[in-house]
Amino acid sequence: MIGNDVIDLIQSRRESNWQRKGYLEKIFTVEEQILTAEHSNPEIMVWMLWSMKEAAYKIYNRKTKVREYIPKKLVCSLLTQKTDFVLGHVNCCENIYYTKTYIFEENLHTVAVSRSEDLENIIEINKKTIVKDQYGIPYLQAKSSNILQDVSISHHGRFEKIVCIG
Repeated sequence: MIGNDVIDLIQSRRESNWQRKGYLEKIFTVEEQILTAEHSNPEIMVWMLWSMKEAAYKIYNRKTKVREYIPKKLVCSLLTQKTDFVLGHVNCCENIYYTKTYIFEENLHTVAVSRSEDLENIIEINKKTIVKDQYGIPYLQAKSSNILQDVSISHHGRFEKIVCIG
């Protein structure tokens, strides 16, 4: 299974005041708040953690069909920080989702998968034949067949990302 989230950093700066009193406490665990406070760029850490939670939640929702606001039940951990991406995982209700976050000047993009080896097989696609089930969960419909493949769609501001496991 797959989920993804993209954050337009320019739009986030205009629309969100993540530094206001109580904001971080409402969304992040104590450990995540410490990661943010100790990071050289707290703004990037806030949006990276949020993006990890959102991408993992899309898998959780696809699996359970449950829609609920549970940011503190999605617990992020960072595993490896490279120059061009960050690997982590998100624990949610006894499920572990593996994440890979790319940080760019104007946006950041996180992909989450339920099996760690799938992180090496992520394909970004253009809009094709996307269908949604009765829960609003998107699938990619293969040409000339009824086979549906998990796909994840995310958009924020000027950016849209559609990904699947290849």
